[in-house]
Amino acid sequence: MDDPANAVFSSWAIPFGPGIAILLAFIVYLRGWIALQFRAPSRFPFWRLLSFAAGLGTTFLAIASPLDAFGGLLLQVHMIQHLLLMMAAPPLILAGAPYLPLLSGLPRGFAREVVGPFLIWAPLKRIGHIVFHPVVCWITFAASNVLWHVPVFYELALKSPGWHQVEHLCFLATGLMFWWHILLPWPGRPIWPRWAMIPYLILADLQNTGLAAFLTFYDRVLYPTYENAPRLWGSNPLDDQVIAGTIMWVPGSIIYLVPAAVIAIQFLSHTSKFRFAHQAAAQPARTPEAASAILLRKMHLRPHASQQLFDLFRVPLLGRFLRSKAFRRSMQVVMLLLAIAVLLDGFLGPQVSPMNLAGVLPWTHWRGFTVIALLFAGNLFCMVCPFMLVRDFGRRWLPGRWAWPRSLRNKWLAALLLALFFWAYEAFGLWNSPWLTAWIILFYFLAAVLIDGFFQGGTFCKYVCPIGQFHFVQSLLSPLEVKVRTPDVCRTCKTFDCIRGRSEQNGCELNLFQPRKKGNMDCTFCMDCVDACPHDNVGLIVVTPGRDLWTGEQRSSVGRFAKRFDLAVLALILVFGALTNAAGMIAPVAAVLDRAQLLFDLQRPLIIALFLAVAMFLIPGLIVYLAGSLSRRLGGLQIPLKPFISDFGMTMVPLGFAMWLAHFVFHLFTGSHMPIPVIQRIALDLHLTFLGQPKWGISSLAVPQLLDFEILFLDLGLLVSLYAGWRVAQRYNSTKKRCLLIFTPWSLVYLLFFLVAIWIIFQPMDMRGMMRA
Repeated sequence: MDDPANAVFSSWAIPFGPGIAILLAFIVYLRGWIALQFRAPSRFPFWRLLSFAAGLGTTFLAIASPLDAFGGLLLQVHMIQHLLLMMAAPPLILAGAPYLPLLSGLPRGFAREVVGPFLIWAPLKRIGHIVFHPVVCWITFAASNVLWHVPVFYELALKSPGWHQVEHLCFLATGLMFWWHILLPWPGRPIWPRWAMIPYLILADLQNTGLAAFLTFYDRVLYPTYENAPRLWGSNPLDDQVIAGTIMWVPGSIIYLVPAAVIAIQFLSHTSKFRFAHQAAAQPARTPEAASAILLRKMHLRPHASQQLFDLFRVPLLGRFLRSKAFRRSMQVVMLLLAIAVLLDGFLGPQVSPMNLAGVLPWTHWRGFTVIALLFAGNLFCMVCPFMLVRDFGRRWLPGRWAWPRSLRNKWLAALLLALFFWAYEAFGLWNSPWLTAWIILFYFLAAVLIDGFFQGGTFCKYVCPIGQFHFVQSLLSPLEVKVRTPDVCRTCKTFDCIRGRSEQNGCELNLFQPRKKGNMDCTFCMDCVDACPHDNVGLIVVTPGRDLWTGEQRSSVGRFAKRFDLAVLALILVFGALTNAAGMIAPVAAVLDRAQLLFDLQRPLIIALFLAVAMFLIPGLIVYLAGSLSRRLGGLQIPLKPFISDFGMTMVPLGFAMWLAHFVFHLFTGSHMPIPVIQRIALDLHLTFLGQPKWGISSLAVPQLLDFEILFLDLGLLVSLYAGWRVAQRYNSTKKRCLLIFTPWSLVYLLFFLVAIWIIFQPMDMRGMMRA
């Protein structure tokens, strides 16, 4: 290394996942701390905020600074990193008394519906009492410290980035457990007498001293990696090991012995005013408003009243744009122009998918951006859908007088169209045919114009459009919902303009009556109800994602999920379609399909039809049927099987959405820059040279943690499905034993889906829509 000093300053590497987690933790804590300044300012003074921020900052410094990069070259640097994670960051975090600020900083609905029931769950409390017993905390802390310094485990962490992250997580987690009993942040209560913390700390110092002495006085290099590492600043591996042992020994002992001495002084002194976090939290709050609360009020940071919902329409500027019909129409025009460009290039451009807009934009970028929008906002694509712009234009000449046949007022047609799409996508390689892609888009435009041109209301969106059904189902997990702001206003309304409309404004064409509307099912975010309401009582409200999956409420125009077997089948097709769509791109499944085609001498469309029939219908149908039958039998329920399966089938939506998200985001990032050379090629076709020659070998966004995010999405999907299934089981039987018996078969289905999804994302995947080297 020619210039180590320069290497130090250029070695900052911010880990995306942990960095986002640290930032979110601070934001949530800050939000909760601000709210607590108006309720209990004396219990959470400013120094607690600083302490928590310092703890998070120390953690970030340990994992993102040059300490992490040089930890593989110098043992002494690695030892400093370990001390920060085990002995510096945990006490600072715990001194911030994070429990109540973090809980208060979460969205109210999420804290009430998800976190609250989890925290008061009796088994969790029993596990917590065992895990946070001082003996368990001390043993896990000491074991983590010793085991990760055993050469075989230490070398494993150095050579494997994954195990290195596990090592850091172990240090931080066991550090929090160990220092919990020293600082006792609220709502912690002492299990042992306060004086017992003195031997608790001294024994920890003894194990630390023993390990440090071994490192310091051992006459051979303990870790081979450092023996072969480049020599920095003239150091040698044995001297580096001695310095590392000294760092562990001296600062480590100080960190243990100082609080032990403070506790001893406190114990021996009857006049000590030293108080720990749990004692401070128990003090009554002062009545006068604190100076911090007054300052926050002047900064307009006063928390919202508990009954007030957060409405995106009331956010300055942003809400104005979202409510504006002109803005929505302009976005539809932009999408229409993009669609026209895709159509023209699909029909007239080169029939090589990575070189054509029809091969890049629809299958990689549009799908990726829509699932991200569904995760963070809601059904934004339907709001700016270009098909609706053309449909509304066609309605000026088409009569629109017929009523949609009663037998088709369900999701069966949409479910059939989705199944046909999944088959055609693989059978004919739609992603690899710009010409077929262009024809699909053109037929979509024609279908929207003709169906909604001859039939009343939003028939195409509600009963036909496969894309809309995908968004309807996945938007059940979105954090935003078009809903009533104040129900009491609707009770006094006599006009019902939100559904009937007015002379100058349509009401909801999908027959969603706002006072009775629950969730995002069938809602296209068209905002007609918002514009039609004479009381300005409809907003874009933040809600608990996924709550509609377990409440079992009656919904306007949708009904109860338990009575909508057609909707459950549609949702399950999308759930298991997420697996089969991704599985068709991985090497093991592709090899099996190719071998079957050769072995049985069948055409590919037939092979794909058989594969989907088994993988998307037969096996999932059998699994769901067995789970429903066993769950009903174990729970002793005397109810029809079809509505029971419909109710629980909807709880699998989070897992399906997680798989779609992991799959589409993977392709979005790996093919992020592919439109650039395509646009350069189109410019050259039009004799425009200012964009230069197409760079077909262009690199896309490199995100090393992409697999970590895919696993995170699936983890969250599993947790939400488990929670939704548990809540549905509670509706059928409130007794814990029966509820657990009802829930168990479905939990096994969730887990099986999760394991298959994990296996799929770890397989080599065909990079469709990208240039091959």
